[in-house]
Amino acid sequence: MKKILITGITGFVGTNLARYLAKHTDLELYGLIREGSNTAALKDVDIKRFFKLEELDQCEVDGVVHAIGKAHDLEKKSAEHEYFKINQYLTQNIYDWYLASGASKFIYISSIKAVRDRSAQVVDETLTPQPADAYGKSKLKAEQYILSAGNSNDYILRPCIIHGPGNKGNLSLLHSFLSKGIPYPLGAFQNQRSFLSIENLCFVIHQLLTREITGGVYHVADDQPLSTVELVEIMGGVLNKKPKIWSVPARMISFMARAGDQFSLPLNSERLQKLTESYVVSNTRIKEAIDRPFPLSVEEGLRKTFASLQKREVSRSDVANAGH
Repeated sequence: MKKILITGITGFVGTNLARYLAKHTDLELYGLIREGSNTAALKDVDIKRFFKLEELDQCEVDGVVHAIGKAHDLEKKSAEHEYFKINQYLTQNIYDWYLASGASKFIYISSIKAVRDRSAQVVDETLTPQPADAYGKSKLKAEQYILSAGNSNDYILRPCIIHGPGNKGNLSLLHSFLSKGIPYPLGAFQNQRSFLSIENLCFVIHQLLTREITGGVYHVADDQPLSTVELVEIMGGVLNKKPKIWSVPARMISFMARAGDQFSLPLNSERLQKLTESYVVSNTRIKEAIDRPFPLSVEEGLRKTFASLQKREVSRSDVANAGH
């Protein structure tokens, strides 16, 4: 396998994956981009060519990593049909092209939300999928379409919360609060949650592309879950600050989150759920298939993410001060 197409190459996963593969392999990399995509972030990576959707028939590759997707909208402003348009139907179109192209491997970046939105038990591949919203349902529809072909070299990856350089999710919001010395008020919540370093995800994809590993559905997460309080403590270590952790009564926090739903405040019910619920994902099957350790522990991965967020905050501050 020599030539790899990465769809959504200018996104968070795609950009990090392109850099990782360029560093660790001699694969020829090609990118599929959507209208208006900015490829400037990849100017330091040898991308042989960027294709648009209407140019796909000109693309000849050996493998495809499909990372285009409509992300979960925490503010719930997206219409349901938008998820199905991109996550289901666009995936089906690209998969149909792949089947006709002669490429030999297809890796689909799905989501653990295709299985459950919430779960009191460890989420492994034996659980019957019961997605709760349009995001999870659209991802599952795409999975089912791919699985219906019965190809042994197709891989469906269900990552949990992915973090890393360029992260714009809840970890970025949490870091912004703590870096300003704002106390963490959710100490009363006891939870365990799985995370996934983008570097570990890229490592998994690298292994699937370059080795003969049985196809199928794989859940991807770092080796150990953490509580959010442990997460805050790790972040405090990177900031060289002892974090202020307050145990505000859960009922009061829930009330504040509902107010956030109404007035578009930073803390809303969706973000509260993400930060405080338990959601543990098993990586046993993928670890057994690869039979190699992940490059980063959960703490190492989070420290790298928080360090990148801190660097970004410092850069923004320098720019703001230069303007005065």
